Amino acid sequence: MKKITIAIDGFSSTGKSTLAKQLAQQLGYVYVDTGAMYRAVTWYAMQHHFVSTSHLDAEGLISNLDQITLHFVFNPALGFGEMFLNGQNVEKEIRTLEVSSLVSKVAEISAVRSKLVEQQQAMGKEKGIVMDGRDIGTVVFPEAELKIYMNASAETRAQRRFDEIQAKGVIVSYDEVLKNVNERDYIDTHRSDSPLVKAADAIEIDNSHLTREEQLQVVLELVNEYVKSL
Repeated sequence: MKKITIAIDGFSSTGKSTLAKQLAQQLGYVYVDTGAMYRAVTWYAMQHHFVSTSHLDAEGLISNLDQITLHFVFNPALGFGEMFLNGQNVEKEIRTLEVSSLVSKVAEISAVRSKLVEQQQAMGKEKGIVMDGRDIGTVVFPEAELKIYMNASAETRAQRRFDEIQAKGVIVSYDEVLKNVNERDYIDTHRSDSPLVKAADAIEIDNSHLTREEQLQVVLELVNEYVKSL
């Protein structure tokens, strides 16, 4: 079966990564979580005091970009690659609400986006890849054969994120998570460099009332339809 490039974009907490992982496993494709890449750079910026809730030293971070090495290491127990920053597994560290609250600030920096987009495009040269993020179908892979745009209400997404954080034993309020979701939505859609927009040829899926299994079947049918048409 001919391999294609699948680009999945959408707002935070729409289940993009979950769907992308499932698709990659079903199809035998490579999965790339671009959000994890931006989160890793954000965590690095936090550790070096380039970013906080009240501070952003963009120039300082830009001057250190050549000190940042990112790669994924496949974990067979999990079934997907974990994010490594400069040789250190930071998968747990980058999933905190603190990182979530700052990642959109860092993602606004054009030099950061340029560095990561270059790496992402290199990863997808051989096709057979599923990549999720904010600008995959519009910037990273504008020629992707299949583009999916995920959506769901802010309240639904906040509840999902809240349940996920609580399951990790972290104490947080739903209102705090909802506020973070709304703030990220605003930044992601209003930044000057590669804002979150639906690609003209993307297929939108609102999964507010879909289970993970249901949305996977919907997209697998789209993949099969496209491949059969080749």
